[in-house]
Amino acid sequence: MDGPVAELFGYGLWLLILAGVGGVGFGVYKMAVADKSRNGGGSEPFKWMGGGIAAVILSSSLIAILNGIAG
Repeated sequence: MDGPVAELFGYGLWLLILAGVGGVGFGVYKMAVADKSRNGGGSEPFKWMGGGIAAVILSSSLIAILNGIAG
């Protein structure tokens, strides 16, 4: 990849990292305000946090791979 395509792809990966961090933060928020009773939805915050962590790991590994190839 060369020129503007590579630059836009790089920005997209960084936006994916920011979205993952936002997902983790929203999961922590949902856990803090969750209904602590027995019938409350206790797994939803972990779904948000797991998805956010997966997005961060995926995009950071792609950034590292692309930097290794380009550099």
